[in-house]
This record gives sequence, structure tokens and C-alpha cells, in this order.
Amino acid sequence: MVREIRDLIEFFRPHVREAETLDRLRKMVDNRGSWSKAYHLFGHIRHKTLRAERAKDNQAIAQYMFEEACAKALFNLTRGAAPFDADSPYWVVPNALVCARSLGLDQMEVVNIVTAGD
Repeated sequence: MVREIRDLIEFFRPHVREAETLDRLRKMVDNRGSWSKAYHLFGHIRHKTLRAERAKDNQAIAQYMFEEACAKALFNLTRGAAPFDADSPYWVVPNALVCARSLGLDQMEVVNIVTAGD
């Protein structure tokens, strides 16, 4: 799951308008010791999602929903107190597909990323 999140972030990064939290997730993904901070990063991303929803910015909404799922998945991997819902990691791929579509990218690239073997 971690490799897939990293590769999806790298796939989306050149195509987004705003990458502050995407970049923070990218730095976090390879540093297992930082995953507990994903809980707070989720909160920051959630505020951005709500602003994008108010602005009806569907591209930003799709990006931030993907980011939210990634942050939740990373935090839950810590097995810390007060985890997000157990199904949180299962939302990474569907949200990545929506993000790809909203950015005008080939959704099969997402499928290839998540089905590639290590």
C-alpha cells in the first residue's frame, strides 16, 4: 500500500495546480516515523477540501479526497489510538481514479500503478 501511495502521488504531482499537502504526503510516505503526523495532516487537507467544495472546484475536490484517503491510510498503519475507519485504505484507489479523471489523465495509469508487483 505504501509503494502504491508514493507512486500515485508522484503520478499526480506534475498535473495539480496546488501541491502543498501532496508534497507533505510525499515526504511523509517514506518516513514511517512521521506517519503518526498524518492525523493532523488529514485535518489540514480536510479544510482544503471543504473550501474547494464551497468554491465548486471539482478538480481540487478530487485531489484533496485522494490526499485525505492517503493520510488516513498512513495514520492507520501506525496502529495508533483513535484510528480512522478501518475501510479508509480502500478509498485510496477509487479516489485516485476520480482524481485522474478530473485531471484529464488516463485512469489505466492508476490501475497499472496499483497492480504492479514490487
